[in-house]
Amino acid sequence: MKRIIVVGICLFIGVVIILASITYMEPSYAVNPKGEHSLNHPLEHDMNDIYGYDVWGKSLSLNDVEEWNEEQRSLHNGVVEVNDDLIGLGRDLFYEETFNNEEYITDVLGILDGPLSVWNISKAVLAARKEGTDNLKVELAEDATIGGRTFKKGDVIETGLDVPKGAWAPLGMPISFREGRLKAGISCAACHATVDRHTGKVIEGAPNANFNAGLMLALASNSAAYFTNTDIDEEKIKNFIVEQEWMKEKESNTESYVALPDIQKMEDAVDRALLNWPKGNFDSTIDLENNPTQIPDSFTLDDHPYGWNGFAAVGPFKGLTSLNNNVHAQNSDSLAQVDQSNALFNIDKERYIGILLQNAPNKNYRYASDSAEKPSELLARIDHNETVWGFNDMVRPPTYPKLSLFTPNGTIIGSEGYTVLEELNALSAYQNALKPPSETDQYTVIEASGRDVFNRAGCVSCHAGEGRTNHRIIPNEQVKAEPSRAKAFKDTVKLLEEAWFYPLDTPIPIPEGTEMLKVPTDHLENDQVQLMLANGNEGGYKVKGLVGLQFSAPYLHEGGIAVGSNKDSELGLSGTHEKGIEPDAYNSLLAMIDRNLRRKVIEANELSQSLQHSHSTGAGHHYYVDEESGFTAEEQDALIQYLLSIDLEKERIAERREVN
Repeated sequence: MKRIIVVGICLFIGVVIILASITYMEPSYAVNPKGEHSLNHPLEHDMNDIYGYDVWGKSLSLNDVEEWNEEQRSLHNGVVEVNDDLIGLGRDLFYEETFNNEEYITDVLGILDGPLSVWNISKAVLAARKEGTDNLKVELAEDATIGGRTFKKGDVIETGLDVPKGAWAPLGMPISFREGRLKAGISCAACHATVDRHTGKVIEGAPNANFNAGLMLALASNSAAYFTNTDIDEEKIKNFIVEQEWMKEKESNTESYVALPDIQKMEDAVDRALLNWPKGNFDSTIDLENNPTQIPDSFTLDDHPYGWNGFAAVGPFKGLTSLNNNVHAQNSDSLAQVDQSNALFNIDKERYIGILLQNAPNKNYRYASDSAEKPSELLARIDHNETVWGFNDMVRPPTYPKLSLFTPNGTIIGSEGYTVLEELNALSAYQNALKPPSETDQYTVIEASGRDVFNRAGCVSCHAGEGRTNHRIIPNEQVKAEPSRAKAFKDTVKLLEEAWFYPLDTPIPIPEGTEMLKVPTDHLENDQVQLMLANGNEGGYKVKGLVGLQFSAPYLHEGGIAVGSNKDSELGLSGTHEKGIEPDAYNSLLAMIDRNLRRKVIEANELSQSLQHSHSTGAGHHYYVDEESGFTAEEQDALIQYLLSIDLEKERIAERREVN
């Protein structure tokens, strides 16, 4: 008996030690595939030659700076050396770094507190890891009615999450144990890498074209934390606030009472909007329109300016660093816009915070409407950031709380212990190094023939250069695409200031009295900036580069041009993604260039109410290479074969052959 007691005490002490160690060490896990598990690891496979320097967006070769002294080459002067170390750091960050967004995603959004449980995700991963999957299927843990749709316990949903062969978690979904609970965050790889279904290996930089982000957000317990990414505006919110709440706010003598919308009505409205998002799409704007854009690829070299409307055009790496910042400083933590909520959303700061936090699953983050403190006081008490609002690792640029062309969301992502932009610049270098996997290093005969068709058809007038873009923003009056996304940045104009930042050797946290410098914008043309901002016009869309088209179906900025393997029945997003059918790259490109097939795609999309609500039509870019334009079916085939194979180095080889 005594021995049993001793053993029991030892076991108890052992468990306590293990739990204490876990709590102290805060273990975490993220999938970071080694070279043998990747089809295009840039440092272990083929990569773009990007070695040299970046000076606030200007690319310089090693020869260009050969005669510069050490001071001229300094980080203080904005000179970023692009080498294997920077690319390697960027790759690690791409897969592993969340910039602490697991706090907002887990403790505020409640991604693991709805019917999509961490236990069932784990079971699905264990079942899929033997061969790998590009579409993790997960059983729901409980019954739920979400956005008017009924889900039953045991229903299997398609998440679109990718699990590489042999991995223990979904790609781009780092898991950590902190503060006594599991937390899930999102890294770049969740959206911008995918698993090849034939090999189970990772294709780095390919978009996760079936990522069901809208459904996953809707299944979270506090989807209202993402209301600014939908069409729930101040008028709808007012309708969700009962009259008694308005009277309490008006009559309150403490000024601490804030009238908040009914939790269930608010949650239901946001869920309905999120459930309309097509797979492979995410709404990266806060324009209070439900208009998600297609997740872009990360084959970024020579594809500037960045974003569907070219909004990322300023700063290091020709604006790519600004784009990387937008992903984390805005898309994963809505609290970062607290100081702009009145100007951008016409919602009072206190009400804005209260809406985001009133249904938080973690009671320490939850705001109660009968609390004696203001929402901002609760947030200040739990927020680790001292100079900006929000839980993500962010710093305050000199222009804050105003916006600039460099910081169109207001803040800058950065972790303590790094210098400003160090992580974001590393991500830029890594993405620029990426090449899509290819079995050949130059165009085949039929691909070269398709390149000739491309030129004769006039595609080259816009899709010029090695990356097949002229880097221009085209007015939507000319593109004739669905118009809402072209105007997504129009409200930022009222907060826009000249772009200022800090020298790149400035440490984080930023010391008081740090000098400021003006971010170079002299390369911008005013008419292009006004199109980007939809300032005095209807906005426009950037000429997209064409590298990696093989991996990025469906097509257009909203992914509306989709055709499955059957060109007669699998038409539009309504006939593909909405039915669990993957779009076929070849047939979807055929719909881009053939007006008869395009018409059928648009008509199919028009039949879906969800697609109408998410502004996904497949309209626009009506430039055809078909029989009516004087081209044969054989020429169409050659053109598509070429489009599927475009690569920067292949273009260089083809251009040299033309010259010779």
